[in-house]
Amino acid sequence: MNKVRLQDLAKELGVKVKEVKEVLKEWGIEKSNFSYLDEEEIQIVLDHFKGGTGTELAVATAVAVQEEGQEERTAVTSTQVEEKEKPKKHERKEKVEKVEKKEEEEIKILQIPEIITVRELAELMKIPPNQVMAELLKRGILATINQTIPPEVALQVAEAFGFLAEIKGEEEQIQEEEEELRGEVGEPRPPVVVVMGHVDHGKTTLLDTIRKTNVAAREKGGITQHIGASVVQLPDGRKITFLDTPGHEAFTSLRARGAQVGDIAVLVVAADDGVMPQTVEAINHAKAFNIPIIVAVNKIDKPGADPQKVRRELSEYGLIPEEWGGDTIFVDVSAKTGQNVDQLLEYILLLAEIMELKADPHVPARGTILESKLDKQRGPVATVLVQEGTLRVGDVFVAGTTYGKVRAMLDDKGRKVQEAGPSTPVEVLGFEELPMAGDTFKVVKDEKKARQLAELRKARKEQMEKVSKGLTLEEVFKKIQAGELTELRLILKTDTIGSLEALKKALTELSTQEVAVRIIHGAVGGITENDVMLAKASGAIVIGFNTRPDPKAREVAEREKVDIKLYSIIYEAVEDVKKALRGLLKPIEKEVVLGSAEVRATFKIKGVGTVAGCYVLEGKLVRNARARLVRDGVVIYDGKIESLKRYKEDVQEVARGFECGVKLKDFNDVKVGDIIECYEVRLEERQL
Repeated sequence: MNKVRLQDLAKELGVKVKEVKEVLKEWGIEKSNFSYLDEEEIQIVLDHFKGGTGTELAVATAVAVQEEGQEERTAVTSTQVEEKEKPKKHERKEKVEKVEKKEEEEIKILQIPEIITVRELAELMKIPPNQVMAELLKRGILATINQTIPPEVALQVAEAFGFLAEIKGEEEQIQEEEEELRGEVGEPRPPVVVVMGHVDHGKTTLLDTIRKTNVAAREKGGITQHIGASVVQLPDGRKITFLDTPGHEAFTSLRARGAQVGDIAVLVVAADDGVMPQTVEAINHAKAFNIPIIVAVNKIDKPGADPQKVRRELSEYGLIPEEWGGDTIFVDVSAKTGQNVDQLLEYILLLAEIMELKADPHVPARGTILESKLDKQRGPVATVLVQEGTLRVGDVFVAGTTYGKVRAMLDDKGRKVQEAGPSTPVEVLGFEELPMAGDTFKVVKDEKKARQLAELRKARKEQMEKVSKGLTLEEVFKKIQAGELTELRLILKTDTIGSLEALKKALTELSTQEVAVRIIHGAVGGITENDVMLAKASGAIVIGFNTRPDPKAREVAEREKVDIKLYSIIYEAVEDVKKALRGLLKPIEKEVVLGSAEVRATFKIKGVGTVAGCYVLEGKLVRNARARLVRDGVVIYDGKIESLKRYKEDVQEVARGFECGVKLKDFNDVKVGDIIECYEVRLEERQL
């Protein structure tokens, strides 16, 4: 079937290629500059620009299509030419061929990379660099021959020289190359396992016991850990990769940057202690990212151990044991004696087999940065988990906004290796700069491409940092209407368990047909950095009820643009979420923290009350400003600073690093160690 190129039709109609693409886009048709259009798409364009009257090119093409047995559109044949004026069949075909040949001769096609210098652009167009520089000068750009120019400007210059150009992204090109090389079916790979659980429940001991099961390790008398991950090889040759980083950190900090790392989570719960706050946190983190969980009930050899109690408590959080008809694997183990540890490893491998974990070891390596450090002798060093392909010494790579060449690799036992396949963690030397944990690691063809890609990502990152932000409660309705939001995710932190249950119930009942309200994590206590990173990774909003974010959490929230909403009355929190779902939010009150101080002494003064001797930790304290007193992450008092003194003298404010005396209005229950936060409330116009 004869077809017409999009740019040919645009030129014949005397319109821009972009205008034709926009017309087709309105009909749900996506086309690139070099795409061919069929007769139906041609007619859509003709109807728009000519009111149904076509050009010779369109007529000839449509008629030629009809001669080949396709149905001809009535609008084209009836309004374009009279039957007696139609040329003969062979004349029509010759005319189509001549027109297409003529257009192809006139149009010079050019694909411009996202990062390009004046010299490279001149070489692409086969034009002297001084002509390109002169064209740039016309646009007010004074550029040297080796200077990088924006892709949009390069596009304009190319069009000025008669080229039909489009920007070809480096990322797209690498992805296309990878797709060409990637096979249809991969090979089985070892599972990557993250061990999680509450403090003192035996995570480290269990990992140490598992490592000792390694045949090679037994022969060499143990393993010296050099990197934050380890590989265990069973007697039958099968392998499992364990991440040494805490489970919740592995999920949040890495997945906040889009890294897909863990395949299976092993939740360690002490049989003599049961479910604890961090256990619940670990469950919520794993569920938020849809990671299958295997429960290791540890310390079964201790007096008072009750594995059934652990099963009962975990069943309340949706982890139903297989023996009870559920789908969660429970294994009773003793990390200290090694009892049933082999059985746990077997279950991990069985689950991995069911999941059919596969990767192609024959393509260029791709992986994730687990951690990085600056070594005084070796320079930037990073631990890379290879997820696909095989990484070899000498490979050129790009990782996030940096690049380099693999100079050396060390395995988890500190031994030099020449190559590393899928699911293998290795310490890599050869980075130009220090990468970030969670950055994607990719092997590319040459150093020039790696450098270009790193520079492009760096520029994009700087741009994104200026405009990017997490989801805010004020933007919920807009995203619901745009169809971008079908589930509003919330993280709840409250002062008591009663408040938590009440908030959970009230908020989940607000679900509508358009969007469901889902509590992905709820706990008692202050808002931590971990809560903020989970919110960032899962696109959630943090709601605090009578709790406060600690300084680190506040800093991370500001950097990552995570929305934290703080309330002291339950119905206000419920009303705000309800209004957000209905798009009824009014101008918002934004709290600005002015400073905080630690209470280091208290003085009871007759006729005055309790005065707190404070040291200002950050910002400043201001007299008559609003203030709250926080004890162990929970708000005890919210009012104002009645008086502020330095050396018995009244002052208006006290800056960071100075001591002062603070009297809170109508409040005397101040204790050493309390934190006084000074803040003000500003009204801000709602931005939607």
